[in-house]
Amino acid sequence: MAEHRDLFYRRLHSLLGVVPIGIYLVTHLIVNHFAVYGEEEFNRAAGFMGNLPFLLLLEIFVIYLPILFHAVLGVYIAFTANYNVKKFNYFRNWMYALQRITGIVTLIFIVWHVWETRVQKALGNAEVNYSMMESILSTPFMFWFYVVGVIATIFHFANGLWGFLVTWGITQTPKSQKIATYGAVIVFLVLSYVGVRTLIVFAYGV
Repeated sequence: MAEHRDLFYRRLHSLLGVVPIGIYLVTHLIVNHFAVYGEEEFNRAAGFMGNLPFLLLLEIFVIYLPILFHAVLGVYIAFTANYNVKKFNYFRNWMYALQRITGIVTLIFIVWHVWETRVQKALGNAEVNYSMMESILSTPFMFWFYVVGVIATIFHFANGLWGFLVTWGITQTPKSQKIATYGAVIVFLVLSYVGVRTLIVFAYGV
C-alpha cells in the first residue's frame, strides 16, 4: 500500500511539473520575451496577462498551490535521494542529481522573484512592467542571479519532461528514452535562449 501511495505522489509530482507549472513557465517566458520588441510591447503583453478574468483564483489554483505541492515533495525527494554520481558515473545519474539540485535553486529563485514582483504589486509598492524588471536587473549581481535562476528553472523543467514521460510509461524502450533526451535538450536550449535574451534586454537594452 505504501509503495502504491508513493508511486501516486511521485506521478502527481511529475504531472504538476508539466501541467500546469510547465505550461505556465513557457507562457511566462514567451510573454517576457516581448521585451525584445520594445517597452510598449512588453507592457501590453504583461498588461493582458495581468487583466485576465479571475486572475487571483487562477494564480492560486493553477500556479501557487501546484508549485507549493511540487516544491514540498521535491525538497523531500532531493534530501532523501540516493545520489550515485561518484560510484556510477552515468549520464542519467548526473541528470538525476542535477534535477534535484536545480529544483532547490529554482525554489529559491521563484520565491525571490515572486517577492520582487507579485508581492510588491499586491502591497502597492510597484507595478509589474518593463521599468520594474529594468530596475530589478540594474546591478550585475541581480542580473547573474536571474540568469542562474532562469537557466536552472528551465533545466529543471526540460529534464523533468524526460522524467514525466518515463514515470507515466510513455517512453518505455531505450530508443524512445534516447529520443526524449534529445527532445529535452532542444527544449532546454530554445527556452534558455528566450529567457536569457529577455534578461539581457531588460538589463542592457540590447
